[in-house]
Amino acid sequence: MTRRQREAVRDRHAATHDGSSLRWPGATARFALFGEVLWVGVLCCVASLGIVTIPAAFAAGSAHLHRFLRAEDSPLRQFAADFTAALRTGWLAGLGVVLAVGLLLLDIIVANSRLLPGWQVILAAGVVLLAGVLAALAGTTARWPASRSWRAAGRRWLRDARKDPAGVLWLVAAVVLTLMVTWQLPPLVVPGVGCLVFAALATSVRPRR
Repeated sequence: MTRRQREAVRDRHAATHDGSSLRWPGATARFALFGEVLWVGVLCCVASLGIVTIPAAFAAGSAHLHRFLRAEDSPLRQFAADFTAALRTGWLAGLGVVLAVGLLLLDIIVANSRLLPGWQVILAAGVVLLAGVLAALAGTTARWPASRSWRAAGRRWLRDARKDPAGVLWLVAAVVLTLMVTWQLPPLVVPGVGCLVFAALATSVRPRR
């Protein structure tokens, strides 16, 4: 038995022991999961070209990945159907996110010019708020498939954030990592987005007290 086969057997035993293989059977095939995460990144990036469609794209990507993890059929037409459903009211959320991100980026640019007094504080606040907005966006979109409602998804995100601050920090870390790899090499935005959707979905189903 090769090393890879031994690792696969060990992973299956661990998944069976903690019950994850029953809840998320699609996660037992690690290579297939990695490929699906990359595919979700492609789908989300294409669907996000409209800018205000970003929340709907992420919500559809989260639903698509959730079906895969549940070992359910996840065809492209279902992604398109989820995207259309999420976009009906999700474009308003997209518009709000675009405005918020635009203002924060302007704040960061102005602060980085070092012309304002206390620019260090302004710059730090802008960066923290930007990461928070993007984390809230990812967290909310991961919760949209369960309710098919943006208001309900937003309320659930706030409730989960209060109960699981560690999950919020993990999601913020995923956002920062995605931004960093994209800044260093723009084509990495595709796998970065896929990994961010996966991270948001993982934090949304974390057990909470």
